[in-house]
Amino acid sequence: MDVPILYEDNHLLVVEKPVNIPVQEDSSGDKDLLNLLKEDIKIRYEKPGNVYLGLVHRLDRPVGGAMVFAKTSKAASRLSDVIRKDEITRSYLAIVRGIPKKKKGTLEHYLVKDTKKNKVSVVAASQKGAKKAILDYEVISSEEGMSLLSVRLHTGRSHQIRVQLSALGYPLYGDQKYGQQVNKAGQQIALWANALEFPHPTTKELIGVHSLPKNEYPWSLWPCYVK
Repeated sequence: MDVPILYEDNHLLVVEKPVNIPVQEDSSGDKDLLNLLKEDIKIRYEKPGNVYLGLVHRLDRPVGGAMVFAKTSKAASRLSDVIRKDEITRSYLAIVRGIPKKKKGTLEHYLVKDTKKNKVSVVAASQKGAKKAILDYEVISSEEGMSLLSVRLHTGRSHQIRVQLSALGYPLYGDQKYGQQVNKAGQQIALWANALEFPHPTTKELIGVHSLPKNEYPWSLWPCYVK
């Protein structure tokens, strides 16, 4: 599987995650990104034994785009700290059904995940296990009853963008889990991790990478935002 490398040094590996591949091994038994990358490093650098690659954040299986891994345990620890302190900028492109009334805003919800159903719900802040989820969004433009949004995450909750935008009344194109009333089976979810910016775990230099979705519908409605 071709996994484009966006940035790499002795401490970091930033790649463009393909759509519909799990980030790590799951019950499906399908090939996962973490093990594919470990195998690639082992081959490219002729490394004997096990290869270390730290998973510090995630993308949902159907989502593609920029993703950073740590090549050392020290880098993993420092990157996890950067993410926890919201010192990383995680930007996404998202296509939603409908045209939001407010062209930009901040969404704050409390979320709970049902691990058996693998589904997240918006709940009251007082509910046991509820975790705060915050994101900023801005409408770039609208076409054919859909809108292209730029989204910045401040927290990294499971399914966060999908759940919060659906709760606002604008589910993602292709999202059968949180927008089944307006999407058809088989449609590819239109959510893409388009940029990462964070301080390097050892040099503190600002690392920035960008990634764009393929020129396929509905992304093709916005030619400036595809590759």
